[in-house]
Amino acid sequence: MKTRRQFIQSAGTALAGAALSPLLYEQVKAGVSANDKIGVALIGCNSMGQFNLKDHLRVPEVECIAMCDVDENVLGERAKEISGITGKMPLLYNDYRKVIDNKSIDVVIVATPDHWHCLPTVHACEAGKDVYVEKPLANSIAEIQVMLKAARKYNSVVQVGQQQRSGQHWQDCVALVKSGKLGTIRKIKTWGYFDYGKGGPKVADTDTPAGVNYDMWLGPSPKHAFNKNRFHRSWRFFWEQGGGLLTDWGVHLLDIPLWAMEVTIPKSVMATGGIYGYPENYIETPDTLNVLYDFGNFTLEWDHAGGISKGLYGRSYGVAFIGNNGTLVVNREGWEVTAEEVEGKPKTEIIPLQPADKQDHIKHVQNFIECVKSRNRSVCDVELGHHTALIAHAGNIAYRTGKKLQWDSSQNQFMNDAQANALLKPSYRSPWKFPAV
Repeated sequence: MKTRRQFIQSAGTALAGAALSPLLYEQVKAGVSANDKIGVALIGCNSMGQFNLKDHLRVPEVECIAMCDVDENVLGERAKEISGITGKMPLLYNDYRKVIDNKSIDVVIVATPDHWHCLPTVHACEAGKDVYVEKPLANSIAEIQVMLKAARKYNSVVQVGQQQRSGQHWQDCVALVKSGKLGTIRKIKTWGYFDYGKGGPKVADTDTPAGVNYDMWLGPSPKHAFNKNRFHRSWRFFWEQGGGLLTDWGVHLLDIPLWAMEVTIPKSVMATGGIYGYPENYIETPDTLNVLYDFGNFTLEWDHAGGISKGLYGRSYGVAFIGNNGTLVVNREGWEVTAEEVEGKPKTEIIPLQPADKQDHIKHVQNFIECVKSRNRSVCDVELGHHTALIAHAGNIAYRTGKKLQWDSSQNQFMNDAQANALLKPSYRSPWKFPAV
């Protein structure tokens, strides 16, 4: 006989590869009592937000109470899709504070642009709600610190959307690294070569499109005229809203070495790069970047090139653990091990490509909901998301200052560097205030 946990996992996994249709939705929800239901609201409905919500709806107890977005066009389209699946139109909001005020909502999914991760998450925790927040945890080091503090103070379950933590093949790789079979690991490479990382061409500012509350979209970030290349999808290439490829893909991939090597803060970080590939494009973050983290007994490198799709080891993105006995290379497609040789004999087992089952995301959501019920910390708890976001932001700050930086954990700032420390905390635009916890 299956336990309730096994039932939830098997139901979600069986449907993970199928489109969430009304029939499948009804099958998943069959037999769940009203007392067991968990009310969920989505804040930020474009792109990853809708994907997150649909995976939450694959969990038997979850029902969608509300959806919130500052773009009425996106909100209406996404809500129509959800109501077609569930048979019920969710409440629609254009201000996240109304979501926080709704006591029937137990869980909030925060899938906004990065500069809007902090306030909704902190306010949800203050209201006694649990949070699934997209990566990176936030757009600054000061924000990730206050979010961690809020989650702990209010005993909220906060899961960060670094779904590799729930993936079986990632777990297998971490176990192999920890086994010592690769020998001494002195170098780890992470990289992301993506075409979209070059940004878009320069275009003129325009009037704000109908249905968009652009002032609310800007929120605590500085006032700007509307420009489509600073809005949907491409906002992450401007410092006030995002951190470029390093905080987009970088946090996913840098998280794996932190996990496998059981480390958090490097001894030092330095970076070099610039807008070299496409200097004519409208972009602030570098399209070309190398960041080097020194952990004392190994180095960790982040390498990205926007506008290029052919990366290291024949993969556009990935992680490579380079040991004295062999090298393990992994990405979302799978993993493999190549061996060093002594007199023609391999020093470790050669492992051909092991394909991934690609169930990471649904398992990540299932883990979160299980922790909402059990009150245990989730597999990518806010503290783990904090560690990875911190080193990603530190890499960007090293690039922006042109300095080799060291982090002082006791003071939560960089050592003896006023220029770097000035980039720790954003100045919130009135009437928004940086949260005090």
